[in-house]
Amino acid sequence: KFPTPHNLIFLLRYGNRTGKEPAYAMVEKTLHAMRRGGIFDQVGHGFHRYSTDAEWFVPHFEKMLYDQALLVMAYTEAYLATGREEFARTARETIAYVLREMTDPAGGFYSAEDADSEGEEGKFYLWTKDEILAVLGEEDGERFSRIFNVMDHGNYREQPGGRRTGKNILRLRRPLASWAHEFETSEEDLAWFVEEGRQKLLAARKQRVRPGRDDKILTDWNGLMIAALAKAARAFDEPDYLAAAERAAAFVLANLRREDGRLLHRYRNGEAGLAATLDDYAFMIWALIEVYGASFAPRYLKTGVGLARDLVAHYWDCNQGGFFFVPDDADVPVRQKPVYDGAIPSGNSVAMYALFVLGRMTANLEFEEMAERMRRVFAGTVSQSPTACSHFLTGLEFMLGPNYEVIISGVPGTEDTKAMIGAIQTHYAPNAVVIFRPSNEREPEIVEVAGFTRDVVTIEEKATAYVCTNYACDIPTTDIEEMLRLMGSKERPPEPIV
Repeated sequence: KFPTPHNLIFLLRYGNRTGKEPAYAMVEKTLHAMRRGGIFDQVGHGFHRYSTDAEWFVPHFEKMLYDQALLVMAYTEAYLATGREEFARTARETIAYVLREMTDPAGGFYSAEDADSEGEEGKFYLWTKDEILAVLGEEDGERFSRIFNVMDHGNYREQPGGRRTGKNILRLRRPLASWAHEFETSEEDLAWFVEEGRQKLLAARKQRVRPGRDDKILTDWNGLMIAALAKAARAFDEPDYLAAAERAAAFVLANLRREDGRLLHRYRNGEAGLAATLDDYAFMIWALIEVYGASFAPRYLKTGVGLARDLVAHYWDCNQGGFFFVPDDADVPVRQKPVYDGAIPSGNSVAMYALFVLGRMTANLEFEEMAERMRRVFAGTVSQSPTACSHFLTGLEFMLGPNYEVIISGVPGTEDTKAMIGAIQTHYAPNAVVIFRPSNEREPEIVEVAGFTRDVVTIEEKATAYVCTNYACDIPTTDIEEMLRLMGSKERPPEPIV
């Protein structure tokens, strides 16, 4: 079982649009099961590549950058949609793993960590009960072992063959609230106990031989991680996440481009090479859109527009529409035009979504029309296999609307401006794009890339929101609740007992 977070993100968008609770329930059950299962590294955090069973218990222990990125997006969106704190915590823990173990000192992100160490899959991650008792002590070790399903004879069976090895994969079969009741303690105290034990095990695990690391820096996978960090920075009001996203974006734009500005695909040990693919462009444009949404620095939109023009110039199929996977100057016998998702979303699906959003943010009708043409070009293929094209459906959901352009005018850094921006960023509003126009500048930089913001003004010198649909705006408002109402914002469902 592969996580395929893009399926979960589509279900969240679908549930938000229709109000159909089963869509949310499917997402929540899956995200809870993955976070508590063996596919999640309960000691060092981050997700393994896939599960070999139906319960997300026994993983293939490899860790991929794209999985971390897409799962951060899924958990972050699920938190915004539901308010479930476990989802926020999982996103934060996964980010912490990436920043600790998969980040180059210069800012880019490495590709993967192997499954094997010392010639044995999973050896770095598995524990005998005696090892846990030795680290945590007899009493604490026994309690920790009960919580995480650690058995004397081991719960992990050798793959293949099924022979018990005496080793254990840590997993939570029940939520901490249930264990707190059994141990007659508060959930908060039990959480502190678990965290203290986890940190001790992490320190002990650092003495082991680590799996090998694939330290290539790939443009497309970095784009996904940058986008994920920017989303999380907004949702959790976490400047460190934005700083990491901006450093990585700066790394890619400085080190993975040719002299003419076109992107390259991979970087390692100071050397960049290989012509960029559709995925490289589409994912980086998406990343720059997300970083703008977290920073409101117009340079990211400008760069995104430039990359979009390069993408159109060298990858667009002028006869049928859609984007080829490789550029027009690639030395290949056949140029493919993929739309099916795999472990990551397809480049055409991301490009369609990114072009439409970028068009809305900059009033560039050419980009919007290209996205609309892509919708028509791939409609037949997607209708035949919709479950294989979930990210295309996510883009389609946005394009069908209602979607909103929200322009906020205010003085940067003032309390009313921060409150208005924060209200949007902490609500689940997947069908809105937000533009910020500083009101204390006569001709701010954003006007260069989004000219329609030139005449936007504040009301009574207060932060003011213009909520627009298809460029037709409602009466501007300084009231946050009215802004959210105009955006069709929905109440979060109540926290369930799980």
